Amino acid sequence: MAEGLGLKGPRGWAFREVSFRAGAGSLVALEGPSGSGRTCLLLALTGRMKTHEGRAEVGGLPLPRRMAAVRRVAALGQVPGVSELDPSLTVAEHLRERALLQRRYDGSVRGLLRRPGARAAEARARIDEALAAAGLDPAALPKGERTSVRDLERLEALRLSIALALIGRPRLLGVDDTDLKLSDADRAEAWALLRAVADSGTTVLAVCSEAPAGALRITTVAPAAGTTAEDDTTEEGADDALAETGRA
Repeated sequence: MAEGLGLKGPRGWAFREVSFRAGAGSLVALEGPSGSGRTCLLLALTGRMKTHEGRAEVGGLPLPRRMAAVRRVAALGQVPGVSELDPSLTVAEHLRERALLQRRYDGSVRGLLRRPGARAAEARARIDEALAAAGLDPAALPKGERTSVRDLERLEALRLSIALALIGRPRLLGVDDTDLKLSDADRAEAWALLRAVADSGTTVLAVCSEAPAGALRITTVAPAAGTTAEDDTTEEGADDALAETGRA
């Protein structure tokens, strides 16, 4: 939920007066051209950027007051400059690293005291679950899990970034540049994947240039030349959406 949400940067408003409601398990498409505040809105709603006006709530947690708590229940897939894949690492290295971080920062004390074999088995189970949810089969890659990120196709890299995010079993998933440089067929697969993640109960926020049918659409418009980033935002959505018009 967001009501009158706004974020101001050094050059003006990145977005302003954004208002919408989305239930758990919704697919929310943040649609608009590059430079229209889409990524800032994504980062604000996932607790990574502090807003300056209005309010929002994620899973009962108010923003911006509970940003840290929101970050614990919200995960990011690919976001350039924030959560990018390392092209020099392999798929297996990315997965192991994320599983270790998950256990280190989110595991209970009781879990940390479990036998190494049990911890390893649980980590592998989480990885396999996340890979299945993201539709990524490492065995189908050129070198299996030893395939470097630089050798992945665009859609495969997207699937890997989503799998890494899902290892933490988040309630909210944010993905930037969802349809960037994808063919029509790959774009359809990407949206089918995100719909499946949403259908499993995880709310999905996806930045895109064109929202798919059936998604709750938040449309941002780039500012006119010579003005600050005060754009118009319109929201179109499913039955559980509160469609309003704002400025972003």
